[in-house]
Amino acid sequence: MRPSGRALDQLRDVTLKPDVSLHAEGSCLVSFGRTQVLCTATFEERAPPWLKGSGKGWVTAEYGMLPRATNSRTRREAKHGGQTGRSQEIQRLIGRALRAGVDLHALGEKQIVVDCDVLQADGGTRTAAITGGFVALWRACAKLKKAGTLALWPIRTHVAAVSCGVYAGRTVLDLDYAEDSVAGADGNFVLTGEGALVEAQASAEGEAFSEEQFQEMLRLARKGIGELVDLQKQALGVS
Repeated sequence: MRPSGRALDQLRDVTLKPDVSLHAEGSCLVSFGRTQVLCTATFEERAPPWLKGSGKGWVTAEYGMLPRATNSRTRREAKHGGQTGRSQEIQRLIGRALRAGVDLHALGEKQIVVDCDVLQADGGTRTAAITGGFVALWRACAKLKKAGTLALWPIRTHVAAVSCGVYAGRTVLDLDYAEDSVAGADGNFVLTGEGALVEAQASAEGEAFSEEQFQEMLRLARKGIGELVDLQKQALGVS
């Protein structure tokens, strides 16, 4: 039995609330169970300098955790003089994931920055950020296209992410902190709406896991991400 009482292949309760920010071009408050992340998408007229003259735009991400997102207060990263390696690794993952769903040439030499701020952490903050970040990105593109700022629709496909792992010897979907903190193996999977792999990260925390267990994690990830994409479409009002 999982601590939450969920079935092995069952997601936590997931909610996606778009347009929660007054000022951002696009936004989404995403909840994976008790994990909550506020995602905002900001449009910038210029792409990074290294893309000048390429005709391509850029999508990037920044990730941070509020001081009381966890059981004890964490000092703001600015107090340490900069981001931790963990935050940098996560925001690079979010950026790579979101770019997989975008035609950068259709975006033009412009940039969209997706900020992902963890309000409450109970495992799976990076996968929640990717799933909610995509909704914020979509809403920003829709607003910009309607205003005529974007000539072409840049979204190619949905992108979502979920964790899978080996808990108490069983392969499970969407780990919360109670499972993740003692999991024998932990993985994060990013897929497109068509089921194509964008990124797969998996590591053993104790004993090495088998190829069969990895394949089972991937199978669960496909199931979970299919459900997440359906929730994204419902939140966005698209088919």
